[in-house]
Amino acid sequence: MKTLTRTGLAALVVGAATLTMSVTTASQAAEKATGRPDRERCYGIAKAGENSCAAANGSHSCAGQAKVAFSGQEYKEVVKGTCEQMMGTIKPFDGANPKMKG
Repeated sequence: MKTLTRTGLAALVVGAATLTMSVTTASQAAEKATGRPDRERCYGIAKAGENSCAAANGSHSCAGQAKVAFSGQEYKEVVKGTCEQMMGTIKPFDGANPKMKG
């Protein structure tokens, strides 16, 4: 059985760390928008006071502060792939969602 040299062991550790970082980076990118890889931001579906977090235009920075129902600047976190079924969009927009009734 061969023994690992310090250089070989270091290369093995660096390789494992690189692989771990690339997997972590991919999952972090998926989580960046919502904090969870299985969720996405859906704009134009939140009722007043029921938004998930800050407005896209910066008018406020916290959940529950939406003043207008179905604003294109407000979002709710939904299960990934369901936003369009809920008549929303994954990108912010100006005005109120014309597909929703107030």
